[in-house]
Amino acid sequence: MKITRLYTGADGESHFEDADIPLEDKGDIGKLSKHLKATGILFRETAADYNYGWHNAPCRQFVIMLEGEVEIEVGSGTIRRFGPGDILLAEDTSGHGHISRTVNNQPRKSLFVTLD
Repeated sequence: MKITRLYTGADGESHFEDADIPLEDKGDIGKLSKHLKATGILFRETAADYNYGWHNAPCRQFVIMLEGEVEIEVGSGTIRRFGPGDILLAEDTSGHGHISRTVNNQPRKSLFVTLD
């Protein structure tokens, strides 16, 4: 399963990395990943004018987009958009951080699964 990892590099800047969550064929029930421990789940809705300047992820967490889109910018100026069904693993808990913005002046709903 494809995800995007957002992490802090040795340069102190946030970066994107395309990654795969390995899945194993479990027969009739489908393909499953290995069990990952989570510490909590947060449901979030952001307003249509959401624009959060440079910040770090508060902890390692999966961000699963449900409705709307978010644009994330890292220190190099690279910008990626994430929409419904996209999964982001936010691990940039230190360094310069990233910027998050709403796209097309639309609210966004997402699910956060905290890992530590």
